[in-house]
Amino acid sequence: MKTLVIHPQDSSTDFLTPIYMNLKSFPDFEDVTIIRGGMTRADVDQEIIKHDRIIMMGHGSPGGLFSVGQFIDSQGYIISHGTADILKDKECIFIWCNADRFVETHNLKGLYSGMFISEVSEANYCGLPGTPQDIVDESNDVFAKELGLVAERSLSEMYECIKNSYGILAEGNPVAEYNHNRLYLN
Repeated sequence: MKTLVIHPQDSSTDFLTPIYMNLKSFPDFEDVTIIRGGMTRADVDQEIIKHDRIIMMGHGSPGGLFSVGQFIDSQGYIISHGTADILKDKECIFIWCNADRFVETHNLKGLYSGMFISEVSEANYCGLPGTPQDIVDESNDVFAKELGLVAERSLSEMYECIKNSYGILAEGNPVAEYNHNRLYLN
C-alpha cells in the first residue's frame, strides 16, 4: 500500500508522530511518503493522487488542515475544499480539530476526529476548565502511541482498536474521554 502522511511541521503537534513513525517497518507499507512542508498545494495534490492511503494530521478547522506556514502558496490550508475531490477514492485518516465537519461536508470516507483537545487552552474552551498540562499530555501521548501500534491495519480495525485502547484511558482522563467521544469511522 502506498501511504502518504501530511503533517505540517509544528512543534505543538509533534506528539502525533508516533502514529506514522514506524509505518516503513510493516511489510505492506513499503512505500511511505511523509510531507511536513516545503511543497506547493499542486505538488501535494499530485502526491495524493499517487498514493492509496492518506494520513492527514495537525491543526485544522471545518475548512481543512492548516498549513501553519509550512507550504508554498497554500493560502492557510494544505487540505481544503479544493482537495476534497481527489480524496474521495482514497483510504483516509483525518486527525485535526473539527475534521468531522470537513469530512461530512465533502462526503468523504475514513477514520476522523471531531473537535480534538490537544492543548490546555482547548480544554478550557471545550468546558474542561482547570485541566492541567499533564492530563492533556497523557491523552495526546496515549492516543498517538495506540493509533501508531495499529497504523498498518484496515481503517475499521484501527477504529475498533483505538476506541478500545484509548477508551481505557478515557475512563480516568477527561481530555481523553472528550476526544474518544469524537472519533468516527464511515
